[in-house]
Amino acid sequence: MEFIEAVIKCDSCFAYVLEGKELVLRASKNPHAEVIDRLTLRLGEGITGWVAEHRRPVVIEQGAFKDPRFQAFSELPEDRFEAFLSVPVISRGQLVAVLNLQHRLPHEHTPREVQLVATIGYLVGAEIKMAQLEEEVSNLAKKLETRKVLERAKGILQRQLGITEEQAYLTLQKQSRQRRRPMREVASALILSDEVTRPQTEP
Repeated sequence: MEFIEAVIKCDSCFAYVLEGKELVLRASKNPHAEVIDRLTLRLGEGITGWVAEHRRPVVIEQGAFKDPRFQAFSELPEDRFEAFLSVPVISRGQLVAVLNLQHRLPHEHTPREVQLVATIGYLVGAEIKMAQLEEEVSNLAKKLETRKVLERAKGILQRQLGITEEQAYLTLQKQSRQRRRPMREVASALILSDEVTRPQTEP
């Protein structure tokens, strides 16, 4: 946000990141703790959603809130600002975000400004895409680790209770629901208990 403001003076700047089929407000020039990471838009909803759906910028010099595509949010006083510039952020041919710049008073966004925001968006888009890929890799690693823990816990239950793999899984699932704890946590506790008691029962 600071970089965009340094290049193009504006009264408001928002960054909506595409996550799944929704645009999530992830950053704002002005403080909006109550809506950051919570406010979402569907593709096609509001000017921002329209820009995301059509992958085309929208430039409005004044009366942005009168545009038929405009979607107002009571939590955002910027919705009464006059000028509105919304630019899609594309990375490797895929939409990753939408950048919105607003001015309190009427403002003519020159072609140079639109191009500057698009260029900044290109750079930001690469960073967003990289962060998303890193998160996906991290989540995959966590899932694999969870699977290993569950497999080990199932093996312990099968050995101790003489039950099938499916029955062991259902037992872990039942304990998870009853204790209202994640299955991995229940499985980890079982593994720890087995490690503590096995030396006493199995030389």
